[in-house]
Amino acid sequence: MYLEHFGLNELPFNITPDTSFFFSSRRYQEALNTLLIAARTGEGFIKITGEVGTGKTLLCRKFMSSLGEEFKIAYIPNPDLEPRALLLALADELGVKVRANSGQHLVMKSLNQALVDYAAQGRQVLVCLDEAQAMPVETMEALRLLTNLETEKRKLLQVVIFGQPELDEKLSHPSIRQLKQRITFDYQLGALSSDEMHFYLNHRLVVAGYQGGRMFSGRALRIMNRKTRGIPRLVNILAHKSLISAYGKGQKMVSAGDVIAASQDTGSTRSRDWRLWIGVGAAVLALTGAAVALFSGMVQL
Repeated sequence: MYLEHFGLNELPFNITPDTSFFFSSRRYQEALNTLLIAARTGEGFIKITGEVGTGKTLLCRKFMSSLGEEFKIAYIPNPDLEPRALLLALADELGVKVRANSGQHLVMKSLNQALVDYAAQGRQVLVCLDEAQAMPVETMEALRLLTNLETEKRKLLQVVIFGQPELDEKLSHPSIRQLKQRITFDYQLGALSSDEMHFYLNHRLVVAGYQGGRMFSGRALRIMNRKTRGIPRLVNILAHKSLISAYGKGQKMVSAGDVIAASQDTGSTRSRDWRLWIGVGAAVLALTGAAVALFSGMVQL
């Protein structure tokens, strides 16, 4: 690959959520601070939403790795489960032994006892659910019932849900309006600004071991910002492919042509350009037609 060519120790733009590459932009640091404050003050439900590719999973993992030993964490990466299956998954994460054929009532009872036991040990149980927009409504209600257990001081179970904007629509369902009312902290992730994207690229390169000069030309950065709209996952994909393109030419700096080539090879950015050029072409044809008509009228006069 291009590691030796650019003096890198590892690939800087993998799309896997590696916390060592976490970039503290304004929004992401605000979101992380919100999560940490909410967790340490014992809030029941916390919600983080963001569009596809904005880094919710990476934020989730960074958050979990930032918590101390006083927290017992259960991580559910795919909560598209019926209520009993979710409760069994939570039992497994919390080390609660239940029989596979146990009914939902017995599983709930075992989990409640485990929460009491962890509280007696001075530990707070926190559940992180990624891709929460996929969770069935009835499963959300079962989760809410599990959070009813509390002391006079705090909840025995805290829940943090990460999801796409569709999660807000699901939470508006009348049958789980009580859950929506219990969400005390809510934060929405956004895309990187143009300046943040530049720092983001440099940050990942440095973490990957880069010690050289400027890697992306100014025009390359402007095109990448326009193509990706500041969405971190798309930035990673285009940056990786741009480095491959530059490496193939034996260049040490990524040019605008490299970014354009990478964009043409990426469906999420290429389709956007097709619509743009179709629109431009239609406008040109319309203007040409108008000019021809005007010219014909003048000739007749």
